[in-house]
Amino acid sequence: MIRRYLFDRSGNFGLMTALLMVPLAGAAGFALDLSNALLVRSDLQAKADAAALAAVGQVSTGVAEAMKMGGDGEISGAVADAKSVFLAQSASSDYKLVSADADVVKSGNQLKAVISYKAEVPTTLSRILGKNAVTVSGTAEAVFQTETFRDFYLLLDNTPSMGVGATPADVDTMVANTGDKCAFACHIVKDGVVDKNSYYYLAKKLGVTIRIDVVAAATSALMETAKTSRKSSNQYRMAVYTFGEKAEDTKLLEVASLTSDLDSVKTKASKIGLMSIPYQGYDNDQQTDFDRALSNVGKLMGTSGTGSNASNPEKIVFFVSDGVGDAYKPTTCTKKLNGGRCQEPIDTTQCTALKAKGYRIAVLYTTYLPLPTNQWYKDWIKPFQSEIPTRMQACASPGLYFEVSPSQGIAEAMSAMFLKIVNTPRLAS
Repeated sequence: MIRRYLFDRSGNFGLMTALLMVPLAGAAGFALDLSNALLVRSDLQAKADAAALAAVGQVSTGVAEAMKMGGDGEISGAVADAKSVFLAQSASSDYKLVSADADVVKSGNQLKAVISYKAEVPTTLSRILGKNAVTVSGTAEAVFQTETFRDFYLLLDNTPSMGVGATPADVDTMVANTGDKCAFACHIVKDGVVDKNSYYYLAKKLGVTIRIDVVAAATSALMETAKTSRKSSNQYRMAVYTFGEKAEDTKLLEVASLTSDLDSVKTKASKIGLMSIPYQGYDNDQQTDFDRALSNVGKLMGTSGTGSNASNPEKIVFFVSDGVGDAYKPTTCTKKLNGGRCQEPIDTTQCTALKAKGYRIAVLYTTYLPLPTNQWYKDWIKPFQSEIPTRMQACASPGLYFEVSPSQGIAEAMSAMFLKIVNTPRLAS
């Protein structure tokens, strides 16, 4: 009987089933609990992603603060916002949030937000195996490319040639109303006394618009475009210069010093006027010295930066002119001389030197209008007129040249050029 009992195998299946029921139930429960934990992690990850994106959104505290920073580092306000957003979305009875951390750091022109979290998800059937919770964790990252900081140095040609009528109709009006058929509204001021009989005032009486007036209005209007485009109050700074107030003292004239106060620049730019001369033919009309003006602007600009922050701005020369130089250059003139007087399309030597220093040059060429009734034009300017736009384009940095014809708006052209510059990706060094 004892032998039969020891070797009896009947009922083994039921016994084994009973013995295996606990681990099988635990394993099945663990699979269900793990599945639930993965769903919780997916939900938390989505919330962490949303918080990271919110921390570096275009209108976020993080971006606003990053644009004001002069260097790199953590942005505490953005960290608090990111953590607050995540915690507000993560309150739930389905799990216990063990930890939640945020980090928002500006490095160069990148703003990076990192959200990390850890949570415990209570189990149900897994408790049979002594597993009371499943731990889940994850990290979310978001990166925002901050805007480029730029300093603009506007160099505006206000020499007597910019007193020409702004449109062919304006030119025709001046020619028809001047005894010598002159299209230029020469601004004569001698010893501080304004000549009210000069062609400058005649143009005003006739309602003729001259080129420099249009450039002044366009420069003033450009400040509104810049204000609308910037993401922070210090993203763009502007300085404005002309070739001088009067022919007796032709030197770089500061109309507005470099500033982010674009409203003040707007006011000052609107008052830009044509360079005066004491009398017709003064100094053999040698007032348009591009070499000197470009060289002197370059001395003011300092080192060009990468644009990654406010203390390291990119430097840009914004040059507006009709492109014809007229200066005393007895040895370096690119065209034939009249004594030491050099009339030529712009010599690009100084443009090349500025670009070699890392500056970008935006050139707005206000088309030099043909003056078929003017003998001086026919003898000295007409022979090289076709070269003027070519030289002006060679002065410009790649992609930053624009010619505005008399039938087009200079204000619109300046705005278009500015927007092209600020929407061009910055090349990091």
